[in-house]
Amino acid sequence: MTLSKKPVTGMKDIMAQEMEIRDYVISVIKDTYEKFGFTSIETPCVENIANLNCKAGGENEKLIFKILKRGDKLRLEDARSEDDLVDGGLRYDLTVPLVRYYSNHMNELPSPFKALQMGNVWRADRPQRGRYRQFMQCDIDILGEPSNLAEIELILATTTTLGKLGFKDFQIRINDRQILKAMAAYSGFAEDDYDQVFIILDKMDKIGIEGVEAELLEAGYTKAQTDKYLGLFKGMEETEDAIAYITDVLSDVLPEGVKEGFQEIIDSVQATKGDFFELKFDPTLVRGMSYYTGTIFEVAMPQFGGSCGGGGRYDKMVGKFTGKDVPACGFSIGFERIILLLLESGFQVPKEGKKIAYLMEKGLATEELCKVMAKAQKEREAGNRILVAHMNKNKKFQKEQLISQGYEVFEEFYKEPLKN
Repeated sequence: MTLSKKPVTGMKDIMAQEMEIRDYVISVIKDTYEKFGFTSIETPCVENIANLNCKAGGENEKLIFKILKRGDKLRLEDARSEDDLVDGGLRYDLTVPLVRYYSNHMNELPSPFKALQMGNVWRADRPQRGRYRQFMQCDIDILGEPSNLAEIELILATTTTLGKLGFKDFQIRINDRQILKAMAAYSGFAEDDYDQVFIILDKMDKIGIEGVEAELLEAGYTKAQTDKYLGLFKGMEETEDAIAYITDVLSDVLPEGVKEGFQEIIDSVQATKGDFFELKFDPTLVRGMSYYTGTIFEVAMPQFGGSCGGGGRYDKMVGKFTGKDVPACGFSIGFERIILLLLESGFQVPKEGKKIAYLMEKGLATEELCKVMAKAQKEREAGNRILVAHMNKNKKFQKEQLISQGYEVFEEFYKEPLKN
């Protein structure tokens, strides 16, 4: 069998320059989120296949990298279905593992519990710009907080982090699944049809309102239902206060308190936020995960031309594990897309000290080598970053490579003093 030097399709090797940026971004994220009271946790990359297939992951459940049973449990000759062969899978997000973790340890955890989790996830997806089959996610979640304080904290913590990474002029789009459902109910759609209606609505930014109308009619919904539904969006476009308009129209079908709670989130964030991002009500925002029960939000980056993170409230998910619902809300930064944007913009990690390279001629005497190492240690203690390496035959090319990695000072050490 011929060995391959290339990574598996949809996965990538991370070079030193990118790794430096990734490490820096991770440090900024952790430092910022910890200041908001979030606690770092870690869960296994492998989850029980039943947990991953619990009807909470939406389309991601079709993208699971599944793991065969091992040893005596794997009986190929007796297998009648995939269930007889598979008992685990690589996690496709961090929310399902977090909920399992919380359900298993809830008696040991504070309430509310503010969790920070960073780690790789895997999806057998079609690779494209900014999307891989293995990628890092960065999630913050608050479990056990039923009030809007959870949403407010999550939005402010996430936007503060993005601001510290230098991002400006981005947008937080916000909606509520309860408003989405009320709009569908008001328009005469059956509850069983909501998911299909929302899938079509989610294409609004790509196909426009005419395209949504065509797809709803093609899916078999009546013109009366479709006209009434799309009329709500036209009405919101024509008014100055879309939230007041839609909640007034839906007053008979919208659960009590939704309007006030949603407005409280927006008002609180608006009163606290800086001027580097915009908070915008977007009635077409759906989010793909079926576990969302209330507020949903998404980060829109003009530089990327799409979403760079999102989240929402999922109050019914813990109950799948424990039989008792616990309020929960989370926000995930699109870590890989953030890294991509930083790389494309030529971002340089801020340096506290100089990057200095000590290049030694091969065969340097032990006594001289000790002096070089002692000098390097002293410089490191002073806050500088010192690389000690032997000179290559092509020293010019070696220096060019080091310069591309940010080294700005070079000191050379020879077996014999150089003659003037």
